[in-house]
Amino acid sequence: MNLDPVPASISNRMARLLAETTRQELGSQDLELILAKGGPPLAGLDGKALAQLEGPQAARVYAGLQQALRTYYGRGARGILQRIGRKMWDRLVLEATFREKAELEVTRRLPIPARRLRALAFLANRLQDGGGSASVHTLDLDLLLADRASAATLDQHAAVGLCYVTLGLVQGALFWATGQEADVEETACKAAGAPACEFRVTFGGG
Repeated sequence: MNLDPVPASISNRMARLLAETTRQELGSQDLELILAKGGPPLAGLDGKALAQLEGPQAARVYAGLQQALRTYYGRGARGILQRIGRKMWDRLVLEATFREKAELEVTRRLPIPARRLRALAFLANRLQDGGGSASVHTLDLDLLLADRASAATLDQHAAVGLCYVTLGLVQGALFWATGQEADVEETACKAAGAPACEFRVTFGGG
């Protein structure tokens, strides 16, 4: 795996999905209150405004919104952000293009191990949109998603992993593909100095 530094970047599509899912989960009034205490302005979360952003600019909104929620909710932010990530996956499937829907339909017909791999590959491709860099690797019976652009970590510093939305996206993708929960752990994070954010997936069987 190439570990050269990759700038934080993401598509306006993913930034929009995060903003819309967060607004739906928390409500516009609560979200406005949270952002007033620190975070990207509400104007930057408007669908039309986000459509003009790409790459590092979209990453700034993507990271800033997650940082605002972590600051506001403290330790409770992990569960909230993971839930938002899982629901982002649902919206990603719902709003998939015709070509993506065909790809997802094929995925659901495969044996379970292949479904897991294809679902994570689909997610990695969406994280690559907008200049990102993500890939999926097999580790014996486990899987690893590595996100070297990791928009959530832009200008962030932490002693431990903070990519709870990505964690939720991975969980959502795997549950959608198999109907089974998987153990997902962020084992490395760019915010903690790693060259990539890495999410190791282990399975209890099946």
